[in-house]
Amino acid sequence: MDGRSHFHAELELLTEKLLHMAALSRKALADALTAFSERDSALAREVIDRDTEINRMECELDDTSLRLLALEQPVALDLRRVVGAMRMTIDLERVGDEALHIAERAIFLSHLPPAPLPAHLDELAFRVTEMLDKALSSFQGGDTDLAQEVCRMDAGIADLNVLVLKDALQQVENSSRTTQSLERSIHEVVAGRSLERIGDKAANIAEATIFVIKGVSLKHHCRPF
Repeated sequence: MDGRSHFHAELELLTEKLLHMAALSRKALADALTAFSERDSALAREVIDRDTEINRMECELDDTSLRLLALEQPVALDLRRVVGAMRMTIDLERVGDEALHIAERAIFLSHLPPAPLPAHLDELAFRVTEMLDKALSSFQGGDTDLAQEVCRMDAGIADLNVLVLKDALQQVENSSRTTQSLERSIHEVVAGRSLERIGDKAANIAEATIFVIKGVSLKHHCRPF
């Protein structure tokens, strides 16, 4: 195998590892939301324990990316693929962190009976999960149109999280400020904030996909190219 063939084999392996890390982060989010809704402390602890594997993958991907940059000195599309992988690795690790935070809220609430997510929190969870799925699909399929859609979806996430906060305040008012109501509302607000951050990371992944494929940097802008 010549030098370039070896490099491209390494690059494909880097992408495979990145997709594996993405699957771990996506599962962490799904399980954390289930644990939160169902007050499942055992599942929540699984999410927390599995975060070690996501962190390990981040270190492994960083090492591989830096080695490829230092030894192979890639250019053009190959360079963008390595740099894009480094960007996505950071965001996927943070998705895992926020899923862990939601799982921690589930443990705090595990002494309470299961309860469906409040309407706006449920909508926020759905939309953020959809954003993450589409961002990962856009990367895997090289679909910049789908990536741009994720960027557009990000616009309403912060506003939706404000409604989660308002719902929590209203819930406290309607329940005469009982301890359980206060506790539940606080953890719902914290979970909403984590979901908003995951939406930001999904948008970052979409931006990185566009950067890799088109060579256009949308960082912090998410504007049409």
